Amino acid sequence: MFIVDIKRNNTAFDIIADNCDLHFKISRDRLSASSLTMESFAFLWAGGRASYGVSKGKVCFEMKVTEKIPVRHLYTKDIDIHEVRIGWSLTTSGMLLGEEEFSYGYSLKGIKTCNCETEDYGEKFDENDVITCFANFESDEVELSYAKNGQDLGIAFKISKEVLAGRPLFPHVLCHNCAVEFNFGQKEKPYFPIPEDYTFIQNVPLEDRVRGPKGPEEKKDCEVVMMIGLPGAGKTTWVTKHAAENPGKYNILGTNTIMDKMMVAGFKKQMADTGKLNTLLQRAPQCLGKFIEIAARKKRNFILDQTNVSAAAQRRKMCLFAGFQRKAVVVCPKDEDYKQRTQKKAEVEGKDLPEHAVLKMKGNFTLPEVAECFDEITYVELQKEEAQKLLEQYKEESKKALPPEKKQNTGSKKSNKNKSGKNQFNRGGGHRGRGGFNMRGGNFRGGAPGNRGGYNRRGSMPQRGGGGGGSGGIGYPYPRGPVFPSRGGYSNRGNYNRGGMPNRGNYNQNFRGRGNNRGYKNQSQGYNQWQQGQFWGQKPWSQHYHQGYY
Repeated sequence: MFIVDIKRNNTAFDIIADNCDLHFKISRDRLSASSLTMESFAFLWAGGRASYGVSKGKVCFEMKVTEKIPVRHLYTKDIDIHEVRIGWSLTTSGMLLGEEEFSYGYSLKGIKTCNCETEDYGEKFDENDVITCFANFESDEVELSYAKNGQDLGIAFKISKEVLAGRPLFPHVLCHNCAVEFNFGQKEKPYFPIPEDYTFIQNVPLEDRVRGPKGPEEKKDCEVVMMIGLPGAGKTTWVTKHAAENPGKYNILGTNTIMDKMMVAGFKKQMADTGKLNTLLQRAPQCLGKFIEIAARKKRNFILDQTNVSAAAQRRKMCLFAGFQRKAVVVCPKDEDYKQRTQKKAEVEGKDLPEHAVLKMKGNFTLPEVAECFDEITYVELQKEEAQKLLEQYKEESKKALPPEKKQNTGSKKSNKNKSGKNQFNRGGGHRGRGGFNMRGGNFRGGAPGNRGGYNRRGSMPQRGGGGGGSGGIGYPYPRGPVFPSRGGYSNRGNYNRGGMPNRGNYNQNFRGRGNNRGYKNQSQGYNQWQQGQFWGQKPWSQHYHQGYY
């Protein structure tokens, strides 16, 4: 996604929704951008491309590095955590500038990169430096060159016009924990003077520009395709072929694509040299859940390249995409074919999925139905009836090989009563009622110690450690003073119990206190979002997207 909103003759050099990474953040003024850096996103590189490209003339644009964003939560010893690549690419190129053919970038480290091949060029640049990018289509070969703070660095790339075949080049940037801003010609004065024979790209007449692919204008025109199948069944092979047949149409979401955005050549080598490569492998699934959330709010076309074998996973993810054209593609090969594919994959990648994990997925594998979550279902190998027979065989195989799952102990009627034989909803009883409900907030007013893990009548949240809270935070029938302070509990009227100790890591039910809650800030952004699994890396996401399989 690129950052310009300039009108010229009632036309705009504008943003193209399908031409940036989901985690490439555009500012409101539409003239600056940065990569997301919180949590595991700090490991990812984010790229974006301009909405228009050019194939003639002598054109340029400027980019300024405005900030190296602090990422103290990242392991930083012996690795580079900040990077910017700036340059040009085809609209059919991926977002990782310099990682494929016809993708040309100049790096903050003073190197140039194309098709993963790097070479020293120019000099390093840093915060507040301005890089001017030039493209000369009038010479015998297309020449790409750069200048730093107005000083010419010379020609970086020469491209054969026959090989380029008249295809336009688009301004492109790739950021890793950095923020940048651009001048495509919208400023009254450039950061630095440019040669007289060059023009800023936004001043190129509309008829000499080439528009990049535009995304759908309405959500009803957006398409989301969910891949369904066991690991190694052939889902990614189908996705790769389908995306190639529809260039520029789909954004693919899966652990493989996320790993690609972490494994940019130089960074991958640094992580491997420092023994931190496994860190990247562990972080990818944590990002995937958030990517799916972001995707559901965008007007684009997506393919979810995961296993999605359980009915719960299918329903949970597709419900986020309400209003989209929701399609399922089921890849279920014959069992003998599946065994051959998984064996070959293990040999090529040098790793194998644990057998118990595959058996568990076989037991959970459920074919989708055309209902509220799917508008269309396609079977690319075994058709529905044959697939269903194979799944019944898989379920039996799973049932025999795996031990039965332990059912959660929901408690008997007897265990739901306290020693006095009374129900847990005591108003002033004398027993501890572990897990019960305290009707006066924290402790019984005249009884024994408060409920451990119970519920406060005036707040609805569980208390860890019981005691304190409620009317004076009193554990025994003493009139004053903290006897059983709440630890990690929930204060009814702010951050402190009225007569007790301050809650540690508490949840402020009425939001009257200030500054001492170490937990979530408010109800809508705290406990409820944690329940829904919207905080990355916490239990709900790690359950739903464990290793990217579900």
